[in-house]
Amino acid sequence: MCEKMDSYKEDTEKTKIICRVCPHECALEVGQTGMCRGRVNKDGMIKPLNYGYLTALALDPIEKKPLARFMSGSSILSVGSFGCNMRCSFCQNYEISQTGAGSNLRVKKMNPKELVELALELQNTDNNIGIAFTYNEPLIDYEFVRDTARLSSEQGLVNVVVTNGCINQDILEEVLPYIDAFNVDLKAYTKEAYKSMAGDLDTVKNFIEKAAQKSHVEVTSLIVPSINDTEEDMEREARWLSGISPEIVLHITRFFPRYKMDNAEPTDIGTMKKLKETALKYLKYVYLGNV
Repeated sequence: MCEKMDSYKEDTEKTKIICRVCPHECALEVGQTGMCRGRVNKDGMIKPLNYGYLTALALDPIEKKPLARFMSGSSILSVGSFGCNMRCSFCQNYEISQTGAGSNLRVKKMNPKELVELALELQNTDNNIGIAFTYNEPLIDYEFVRDTARLSSEQGLVNVVVTNGCINQDILEEVLPYIDAFNVDLKAYTKEAYKSMAGDLDTVKNFIEKAAQKSHVEVTSLIVPSINDTEEDMEREARWLSGISPEIVLHITRFFPRYKMDNAEPTDIGTMKKLKETALKYLKYVYLGNV
């Protein structure tokens, strides 16, 4: 596991380079990979390991991202790679998010131009509207997202990012001009819960606020028993989101046993309905998912 910058203040000047993509600020020696498993110190420069390496490629309904109030009824070419900068015990895509280069994952190598060409082909044959970067945490390889989305925008295609939002503001600004819509996972509304997932609540909140200034933003909260299923936390979350806009869309999604919580119980549907009622006191659009 990598350490924060101040832990290596003296050594960094000599042998380590700081990765600035997320709050972990991994201090990496040459050849060392960050905790996200997707970035490495290569010859004294931080580089993505997963640039153009796709582990998932599918034409999905836009509602599956989920986006409920953005180009409804359309399809979008969805792509994912490997790695993530968080460690959620309930991860729904752990097979690709919690692994790195050198694993047994099957990958397809595509550069930005090739991916955009495929998206254009599907536009003509399957009414594809663009490209969604999703499945793992796409912004640990923000360079690929930025480069592809820029080309995609030039061709009149739509770009979507599905992200945990635990990404520094400078990185968001690199991709923001080219992204039409985001779905951001707001995984809990306490700093303690985020700490248990190796994330940072304030960073995610800042991400949502910044993204909403430029793009369409919807938020997903996967409701996991004993982690984020109280009405009090949902009230605080919904009230805060309404301060950005009461029309911001919230998806309250049901948890099913997965990854390190494969013996847990699914979220109670009654709890889900109560949380929706709570959120609707502040937000105009609240949807239940996986029910």
